[in-house]
Amino acid sequence: MKSITIEGQLRTDSGKKATRQLRSQQMVPGVIYGGPKEINFSAPATAFKDIVYTPEFIIVNIGIEGTTYRCILKDLQFHKVTDLLLHVDFLELVDNKKVIATLPLNYIGVPAGVKAGGKLVTKMKSLKVKVLPKHLTEHIDVNIENLELNENIRVEDVVVENMEVLNSPRIPIASVTLTRQLKQEESAAPKAAATAAAPAAEEKK
Repeated sequence: MKSITIEGQLRTDSGKKATRQLRSQQMVPGVIYGGPKEINFSAPATAFKDIVYTPEFIIVNIGIEGTTYRCILKDLQFHKVTDLLLHVDFLELVDNKKVIATLPLNYIGVPAGVKAGGKLVTKMKSLKVKVLPKHLTEHIDVNIENLELNENIRVEDVVVENMEVLNSPRIPIASVTLTRQLKQEESAAPKAAATAAAPAAEEKK
């Protein structure tokens, strides 16, 4: 599984004045939850770019004063006007403690409906799961080869071992829809059949 390392500094003062000073130095404050104690730290803004601007699921090893905390990203806060990163929350991974994580979906195969001329529409890019750290994966594989025209794959159709999927089971995650060309062909078919049948009817008369 992909991982990155961030070197941070322990924060002892979390007031607004201290936070403003950190940001003026191109530092971003953060918090690590989920372990024996809550840890406030800061790190250079550039250290977070690999987790902010990627859809991938990444393990983050945060080094603070000689101790490394194995974490996953929990939340990001941005400035409403400038889009600058203001704050980062992490969840520490504890071996025997389940965590809630958002894992990307990896669609496998070409749907039968697409081969028949349809269009694949992916409606969800990730699922929220509850899982022990040892069972975390980079993504959840979803085989869509048997997906026919006008059919859906729903959350309940995704089978993942050692994980509890928290999304509503009836939500569609992918479907194959009719393309404009197929719709035109389908609407034209009855008209063509009627036109072909007209001369035969006249002959019978």
